[in-house]
Amino acid sequence: MRTLMLRLLIVAVTVGVGQYALKAETVQGSQGPISTMTVPQMEAAGDAARATKNFEEAIQYYQAATRKDSRNPKLYNKLGIAQLRQGQLKAARFSFQRAIKLDSKYADALNNLGAVYYMQKNYGGALKQFKKAVALDETRAVFHVNLGAAWFAQKKLDHAIAEYARALELNPDALLASSGGVTAQIASPEERARYAFMLAKIYAQRGDADECLRHLRKAKEEGYRDLANIYKDPEFAKMRTDPRFAEIASPPAN
Repeated sequence: MRTLMLRLLIVAVTVGVGQYALKAETVQGSQGPISTMTVPQMEAAGDAARATKNFEEAIQYYQAATRKDSRNPKLYNKLGIAQLRQGQLKAARFSFQRAIKLDSKYADALNNLGAVYYMQKNYGGALKQFKKAVALDETRAVFHVNLGAAWFAQKKLDHAIAEYARALELNPDALLASSGGVTAQIASPEERARYAFMLAKIYAQRGDADECLRHLRKAKEEGYRDLANIYKDPEFAKMRTDPRFAEIASPPAN
């Protein structure tokens, strides 16, 4: 079954729990055994491993670093990212919560905890964390994208549209699939069609005819039932003179 991938652009993630821990002295780093490395060296090694998508190794370095510096929220957040990319959702959640406990105003960690909840289909929990992240830093497009995703999951389309529109104001590329991040699948064709139509509305409001039409075609492919609304909904008013609209849905008879 085809899937439309809804990108959650996660910036940071959690720390490990017991079952994922490795004894530091058993791990060899590029600079020798991890047990002989300083915390900055462990963090740098974890960053390097994460950059090459060696998340298992990154987790080992970050865990070792947090054992030496257990009061550093950024280390827990980085550990969480690696754990999330490894699919260790419970461990990632624990790490983000630890980072937030150490710094209650750590917007990235709040956003990332929301991402874990979202992936666990706890949309109410995700919504709460994304709202907190936006309240702390309203200028981060990724936070608005994630909040929009949570609103969409709860079928609050007007709220979702507002958040996606704000994300695009902050970063015109915020909704591009190539922008990276953690992915969550929209399962049903009906949801995918509705999501595509919603994005078409956003791009129509921005005057981007090409992107608007691209998403309308996706909506049509997925069986969206109300395509005729492009001739009714005010968001599409500026786009209706484009003859390509008639290729997607026939205009109403006069």
